[in-house]
Amino acid sequence: MTIFLAWLLDALWGEPPARLHPVVWMGSYLRAAKKYNDGTIKRGVLLWAGGATLSVGSAAVAQMVLTRLPVLVQIPIAAVLLKPLFAWRALKEAAQTVADAPDLPEARKQLSWSLVSRDTSELSAGEVYGATIESVAENLSDSVVAPLFYYCIGGLTLAGLYRYANTADAMWGYRTPELERFGKMAARTDDVLNWIPARLTTLCLLGASALAGKDTRRAFQVWRRDSHNTSSPNAGQPMSTMAGILGRQLTKRGVYSLGAEFDEPTRADVERTLRVTNIAAWLVVAGATLWMLRRRL
Repeated sequence: MTIFLAWLLDALWGEPPARLHPVVWMGSYLRAAKKYNDGTIKRGVLLWAGGATLSVGSAAVAQMVLTRLPVLVQIPIAAVLLKPLFAWRALKEAAQTVADAPDLPEARKQLSWSLVSRDTSELSAGEVYGATIESVAENLSDSVVAPLFYYCIGGLTLAGLYRYANTADAMWGYRTPELERFGKMAARTDDVLNWIPARLTTLCLLGASALAGKDTRRAFQVWRRDSHNTSSPNAGQPMSTMAGILGRQLTKRGVYSLGAEFDEPTRADVERTLRVTNIAAWLVVAGATLWMLRRRL
């Protein structure tokens, strides 16, 4: 019930205020620690480990306190603590702002503000909508499936570790001269922790595709062929699946192409993506809730 209640909190109210948000606290630590970057792997490992210790330690203490409370008190408090470790409403709203933009310049602006870190100023309409679809598919794994997966197997402690590792990768895990070595621990850890969730996300998307009456066979074929086209061992899993579900090409210039034989996506494809991924997200929540209930019996 904790997962389902946390999901309802997300649906009704979205993200908590920044001053109360543990992921914001993680980001503050990572931003401050980045100032001590000396370009070495060792410094990156030490500073990454410091933040991981704080995150895991805090979550472990919270978990220990919860176990000593009556179940009827434990469940709502656990839901409130779990909610900030995943995000679905915020992701959907960010994608919707791109789809609702009145023109291409505004769509580019909304994309860069809320979904991607790359330069969007020269992207075509198809690339803007494609990047939006990619972000929704990838973050279905990073922001929903993975946190709930780790909560199911390790409670708030592992969910907190995952959320920290994913945040560290988002802030440090770049192949730039400044961060190539310093951020290696962050990038590699995130790759390892996302390996299983990314593939579970593909399964959920295929299930959602079938429920939504989409071409699931085509989605499977595109996933099997293109899932390794990205430099990330995980991002290509849900992204290629979504390319196959939509029958649309998802491309990052000079980097990768998923579903290259299809046309570029349109604004309507963002809406279709949100419908399919919403079904997939509910499948994840239902599965995770049933798993936790089974453990309690």
